[in-house]
This record gives sequence, C-alpha cells and structure tokens, in this order.
Amino acid sequence: MYFPRIILLCVIAFSTVISTATADTPQCPRIISQSPYISEMLDYLGMGQCVVGVSRYSKRDLPHTGGILDPDADAIDALSPGLIITSDWAKEETMKKVTPAGARAIRLKSFNKMTQLEENMSEIIKATKWQHAAPLVKKFSDSWRNKVKQVNGNNKKVLLLSSCSGSPYSFGPDSRLYDLFTLAGFKVVESKEKIRHIRPGNEVENLTMLADKYQPDLLIIFEQRLRKQCQMITPKLPVKILSVDGEKFLHPNVEILKGLDLLISKKHYWN
Repeated sequence: MYFPRIILLCVIAFSTVISTATADTPQCPRIISQSPYISEMLDYLGMGQCVVGVSRYSKRDLPHTGGILDPDADAIDALSPGLIITSDWAKEETMKKVTPAGARAIRLKSFNKMTQLEENMSEIIKATKWQHAAPLVKKFSDSWRNKVKQVNGNNKKVLLLSSCSGSPYSFGPDSRLYDLFTLAGFKVVESKEKIRHIRPGNEVENLTMLADKYQPDLLIIFEQRLRKQCQMITPKLPVKILSVDGEKFLHPNVEILKGLDLLISKKHYWN
C-alpha cells in the first residue's frame, strides 16, 4: 500500500531535478561563426555545439556562409540564426544588410593586443547569456599572464617573422604578437606598425636587409622548422634563429598557451 506513495515521491523528486537543471542550463543559441578563430573560441567556451554555420574558410562539416568581408545573406537567412559573430573587419552596414529579422550580429575586435582575446570572449558570453563560461575567461587570463612571466625574454632584441619562404612579413607595434612578446620581456625592434611585407621593390627587400636594419639578437620564425631560406640569411652581425610552430602563435585563440609553453622550454636561446 506504500508503493504508490513512494513512486509519487520519486516522480516529484525527479521532476524537481529536471526543472532545476533546465533552469541552470542556458539555451544553446543558433550561432553563425564567420571565422575559424571565432569557432575555436566558441569551442573553448563550451558553445561549439551551438554553431550552425561557418565561413568558407572553415573545415567544419557545416553550411558555409561566405567570409568576413563578403557574408552570404541567403545562406545566413536559410539557417535562421539567433546570433552572427564576425570581426570588426566586416563593415557595420554590411552586417545590417545580411542579418535576418530577429537575429543579432556582433563584431569582435581585430586582436592587436592580448587583452582583446579576453574582451572578445566576454562579449560572446554577454551576447549569448552563457554566464557559466565566465570562469574560463579568467582561467585563460591568469594562464597567459603567468606564462609570459616565465618566458622572461631578458630584454633581448627580437624580430618576429611569419616565415622565411614565400612573402614573409615582420610583426610590429599594434599587432598581437608584438604585444605578447613585449609583455614576455623581449624588445621587439620592428618599427613599422602592424606588419612589414618583405619583398623586392619594398623598403626592405629581403630578410638579410631586415636583420641589418635592426640588428636583433634573435629572429623568431613562425614555422615548424628552419627552411633553406632561413639558412641563407647572412647579416653583418651574427644573429640566432629560432623556428617555432606558427599554429600555436599566429591564430588568436587559446593555442597561444601552448605557444608560451614552447617558448618557456626554449629559454636557453636567449638566457
């Protein structure tokens, strides 16, 4: 005679648990990510499963929605998104034209400082009401700040180069890598803002000219390994060359933490 009562109590208790879980778990918004780095940031924040469309540059098996500069209005509309996330490289007027009624678009900053990574994560959380991901932003913030102290560049003069082959470029002021390596204790000697393209016909035509111009202690090349072109650099003053995995540095995402670990393991190059 007590069984029905026990069953009823179990049903009530189970319903309470379900109701509480539903109340604590935010609804997954339908997100279109207009850049692979934005998708990676969403993965880190636990929202990867919310992405319903991606840019043409993404390798994810999802519908493509154009690029940052040329979003595809029809493809976007067909996905009925609640939120479109893009870069501030996309013009505000462009995003107004392609954003369906009832949806919202946010334009993230262009990542010329490390702190903008945190700010953009917080902007995503604010737009999605995904507040339970806020501790992940603090975790990332604390991690990279702790790691740059461990790098301790010892005020060595460095040039940061995208590669030795093809059409390399050097990172200067108002770029995220300039900011990161400066905070890590290096003296980044490139003076041209953002990036300097190195190719025939420009002020600096090759890597040897660049090294002679700034006389760095160290060239850091964002390639997996030193290529033949690196070995052909013959500056007037000797300079060390360190090749690192560009995948851990060039993209504005949490992979930068692995990049900093790599630098920490290479401290003997400058200490």
